[in-house]
Amino acid sequence: MRVRTRARELALQFLFQVDFHDDWYQDELAPFLAEQLDGKPGADEAKAYCHKVVEGVLMNKRVIDELIRGAARNWDLERMAAVDRNALRIGIYELLFADDVPMKVAINEAIELGKRYSTEASGAFVNGILDRVRKDKGL
Repeated sequence: MRVRTRARELALQFLFQVDFHDDWYQDELAPFLAEQLDGKPGADEAKAYCHKVVEGVLMNKRVIDELIRGAARNWDLERMAAVDRNALRIGIYELLFADDVPMKVAINEAIELGKRYSTEASGAFVNGILDRVRKDKGL
C-alpha cells in the first residue's frame, strides 16, 4: 500500500474517533500513529502526512463542514455516516489546502476511503459531494 494512502486511512480512523471525543486528539495522535506504524516501511513519511491531514482538517473544520453542508443538499452533516463525513473532510482538505496533492488524487482517495470503510453507496455519495464542492469552488 502506498504511504500516503495508508496515512489517509489512519487519518480517517483518527478523525472518526475525534468526532466522538472532541479535544483529546492532540495528546493521542502520536501514540496512535506509533502503534499503527512503528517498524513498518515508510512509517516516518506516513506519520508526517497523517499529522498534516489531521491537523489540516481540524484547523479548517468549520470551513470544510460549511462546504459539505452547502454541497450536501437534503443531508444533515451530523446525520451523515461518520466515515463518509470524515472521508469528505479529508478530500476537501486536500482539494483546497494541500497544494502538493493533485485534484484527481484527492477526490479518488476520498472515494476509495468511502468505498473501503463505509457502505456500498458511499463511494458515489462522496464523489457527488466532492464534485459539487469542486465545481462550486471553480476548480
